[in-house]
Amino acid sequence: MLSRLLTAGKLSIKMKLILTLTLILLSGLIISNFINYKAAQNSVRENLVYGVLPLTRDNIYTEIQTDLIRPIFLSSLMANDTFLKDWAISGENDSAKITNYLKAIKDKYNFFSTFFVSEKTKKYYHFSGVKKIISKNNSHDEWYYKFINSGLEYELDVDTNEAEKNTLTIFINHRTLDYKKNLLGVTGVGLKMDKITELLKSYKDKFGCVVYLVDTDGIVQAHPNEKLSEQADIHKLKGIKDIAETILSSKSDATMYDFKRNSEHILLTVRYIPEFNWFLFVEIDENSKMGNITKNIALNLLFGIILSFVVIAICIFVVNHFQSRLEHMAVTDELTGANNRREFDIQFRKSVYNYNRNGTPFSLIIFDIDHFKSINDTMGHITGDASIKTIATIARSGMRLTDVLVRWGGDEFIILTHGDEDSALFAAERIRKQVETSDFFTKHYERGEIKCEITISCGVSGFRKGDTLDSILARADAALYRAKTEGRNRIYRG
Repeated sequence: MLSRLLTAGKLSIKMKLILTLTLILLSGLIISNFINYKAAQNSVRENLVYGVLPLTRDNIYTEIQTDLIRPIFLSSLMANDTFLKDWAISGENDSAKITNYLKAIKDKYNFFSTFFVSEKTKKYYHFSGVKKIISKNNSHDEWYYKFINSGLEYELDVDTNEAEKNTLTIFINHRTLDYKKNLLGVTGVGLKMDKITELLKSYKDKFGCVVYLVDTDGIVQAHPNEKLSEQADIHKLKGIKDIAETILSSKSDATMYDFKRNSEHILLTVRYIPEFNWFLFVEIDENSKMGNITKNIALNLLFGIILSFVVIAICIFVVNHFQSRLEHMAVTDELTGANNRREFDIQFRKSVYNYNRNGTPFSLIIFDIDHFKSINDTMGHITGDASIKTIATIARSGMRLTDVLVRWGGDEFIILTHGDEDSALFAAERIRKQVETSDFFTKHYERGEIKCEITISCGVSGFRKGDTLDSILARADAALYRAKTEGRNRIYRG
């Protein structure tokens, strides 16, 4: 739309200049801020991908190993404890002994739970006593048979703890063998899930990342949001589901991924933890790290827009100022401040239009200074110019505000006056008398007491139907010539 207006010439040159300047300033401002934003975004991304996320991932990996290796190590000690082995081999007599043993370990190392499941009797020994007999028919006991058949030495399993009111627990299960490598059962410890959850939440506070653990099937085992633990499957989670299989199929090296989740742009790094057979997921929202940068860019843009409008306002003021001066110079005589011929032509056409449309009369008064050449010759051109300026001032004082004073050339002036010929004669006479009685000597001549008398002669003609500029000027000029030839300092109508 703007380009059409510009090309169609419907806007002034000034408006074109202002709009073009505005477009250049705002476009430059927006483009420069966009470039700065993209550069900052790339810098933040590189810092996250190659710095923050790998270091955070490895630090968390080390911390999680430290936090979970200890329970794994202690469950291994329990599985290899000669007391436990001898007690099981001797027929599991006196269950109080194993109960006291499990309770001592729980209390000493502040575990949530300690247990031993006998392969021979299928009894579930708990630090608080024998809880039950496990069975293949009980779905809650599937973990035992699954672990036994897996052939693994130990595993981490997130499950509800029947012995502790079905509290979500991370169990470290360890295979227990006799001295001939025959299976005696499974022993281990349990960590309360809320402790792991708090640990993962602390990583978010410390590193600004969301950290969670996922098993090889894609099931979330531990998450800062407890509702997702043992419930969420990354194959079904928004955004990450598209790359879930790719993530789970890579166990060799730490890898980096990115995906969209609603309005978030997630950067994800994953590392496999062989000790747990789990994956460590560390993700961060790139947009959140751009928050301060986006705010600064927005502030810079706002400041730039305000500054641009200030510059544009200054430009408008300067353009208007010089345009006014140029327009004034284009229609004004420099010496006298009267209008020039260009402005006279405009005003004359307007007056003719009003005459033809409304019958509004107007007249022309043409006058010049009597014996002006002798004034220049005897008093100099400076005095002559000063006399012309004074005559123009006197003429303006004797005109109405709607009348137009024009310097026609040299010492000759024209007044376009709105009214009939009689009112024009009256105005001309008023000006002639004021010139005649004015003292030009003290204003324009300082070399002696020579009397400087200045008078003017006038020709007046009213506009008549069918007149042109040439015809009315010819009549007024003829009247002026008559005034000159008949003694000057007088007025005639033409």
